[in-house]
Amino acid sequence: MPDLVNVTYAQTGQSSKNNGLGMREMQEKAYQSRDAQYLLLKAPPASGKSRALMFIALDKLIHQGLKKVIVAVPEKSIGGSFATTALKDFGFFSNWEPNPNYNLCTPGMDGSKSKVQAFKNFLANGEKILICTHATLRFAFEELEEEQFNNIVLAIDEFHHVSADCDSRLGELIRSVMQKSTAHIIAMTGSYFRGDSVPVLLPIDEARFTKVTYNYYEQLNGYTYLKSLGIGYHFYQGRYTSAISEILDTDKKTILHIPNVNSAESTKDKSREVDTILDSIGDISMVNPENQVIYLVRRSDGKTLRVADLVNDNPADREKIVAYLREMKSVDDMDLIIALGMAKEGFDWPWCEHALTVGYRGSLTEIIQIIGRATRDSSNKNHAQFTNLIAQPDAADDLVKISVNNMLKAITASLLMEQVLAPSFTFKTKLSDEDKAGPGEIKVRGLKTPSSKRVRDIIESDLNDLKATILQDNTMLRAMPGNLDPEVINKVLIPKIIKVKYPELSEEEVEEVRQHVVLDSVVKFGEIKEVGDKRFIRMAGQFVNIDDLHIDLIDRINPFQKAFEILSKSVTTKILKIIQEVIESTRITMDFEEARILWPKINDFKKTLNREPSLNSNDPLERRMAECLIYLKEEKRKRTNG
Repeated sequence: MPDLVNVTYAQTGQSSKNNGLGMREMQEKAYQSRDAQYLLLKAPPASGKSRALMFIALDKLIHQGLKKVIVAVPEKSIGGSFATTALKDFGFFSNWEPNPNYNLCTPGMDGSKSKVQAFKNFLANGEKILICTHATLRFAFEELEEEQFNNIVLAIDEFHHVSADCDSRLGELIRSVMQKSTAHIIAMTGSYFRGDSVPVLLPIDEARFTKVTYNYYEQLNGYTYLKSLGIGYHFYQGRYTSAISEILDTDKKTILHIPNVNSAESTKDKSREVDTILDSIGDISMVNPENQVIYLVRRSDGKTLRVADLVNDNPADREKIVAYLREMKSVDDMDLIIALGMAKEGFDWPWCEHALTVGYRGSLTEIIQIIGRATRDSSNKNHAQFTNLIAQPDAADDLVKISVNNMLKAITASLLMEQVLAPSFTFKTKLSDEDKAGPGEIKVRGLKTPSSKRVRDIIESDLNDLKATILQDNTMLRAMPGNLDPEVINKVLIPKIIKVKYPELSEEEVEEVRQHVVLDSVVKFGEIKEVGDKRFIRMAGQFVNIDDLHIDLIDRINPFQKAFEILSKSVTTKILKIIQEVIESTRITMDFEEARILWPKINDFKKTLNREPSLNSNDPLERRMAECLIYLKEEKRKRTNG
């Protein structure tokens, strides 16, 4: 199957260039907000969030009067990202020098009780920096008062692990520290989208954060070596272990994530799956004598590959593997990493070219993290690839609805990634013909100007996360493939989703956000061409002068039409038929809001064709209008009889 997304970059070198303090573009942008008490840094994997934290935390320690820094990471292997770093060599005023005894993520620091005691000792002594896991932070917090975090910098890496759910211990910890201490909080994440219905923070808490956003496009467009990124899907039948050789190219440096043992794709025997994959590559000639847990696998052509097995459950072996991976210095040190739950967040293997994942991933956050393993800039590659190997839906399967729904989500997630990987525009209201757009701007007649700081924050920082919510909403998925009128999608479905995600917004604010998310989606999915000094965008099959855009025109276009088109272009007729049957069985019920939008369109249809819309039409929109007529007649009957 061809890539759903294939983006080519300009290789400007901007995002990897250092300033006089040794900061890359994203780090410099984050450092400008170093005085904020609560700072939320949203930047993609490989953009340098760890070092950005070092710059900001050192400034808070040395220039802002804070006493200590606590860095919490989701798993021990990520702790290595915050090891001693000679920042002064590149122009900064101080080095990052944590005491190894207070890096609670290093091998040998075992036992939750000893780590909690070390945490408590740290708070009481003169040490400045502590590195621990989220779990250690939670356990220690149970034995502490919030006031003990006064004048301390609390940095949470992979902040999307936090949840506003009342049962989330990490989320409750953050809320308590914010309410009852003077701590400064630095939150870092590659995506602020969790992939479930629970927000990361409650709106009242989120509003207190200063947000710094650096997107995927800014980062990858500014690389020196990486030129392009592809995102694609490959379907298999039967067991994935039989199909893995079709898609695993062992000439590329690859991270292969096998499915969770509880997923439908798993054989339930993960160790045998690893053995089968290794056998499909070649013969295990020996175990690397330098490290007894790194396999040497000889291919049929004689080439020997180094393979790391992170599926291995043995704790001692796992520590050795992680230590080996952390110390790699050369592109030749590793060829293939096979993992299950590890090697996603914060894992640094810059030479990785291909992230191959088996089974549908439940959230956009996880997809972004996995893709990020292959998108670091490195001299050994000019192309990075993400491939999702997923089971082909089978009409005879009792789980066909789940399978189809997962595939739809996989496709929509990839389409959202395409928008994440597109240039960003600033949209403003066009007041007159003389009101010209500046660089990076598009001016639109009828566009509402954000009326509050909350709306401005959502538009500036959260649009991609909001699109993720919209694209993976069950009602939106049931709208595939294009069986709802675009205005119904834009004016009924999308506002409902916005209200659920941001319940604190007024009706006016919801409309402001709605206009911007629809406009951003339509423009980013549209093909833009320049002719002389004019720019045109293809929408609904025709080119429109960007200077003539009006919000009413935008509302008549399905913002996710490309997602619907991909269903018919990228899957076989058999699979498409299965998808349509599943969608048909879970049709969206009609309501008055949709009927109100469709009624004038039905009248236009009858005037133009001199007949009513037919339920038997091949056009899904005509069928929907016919259903609307039935709905309206039934409602009229109920009212008459009532």
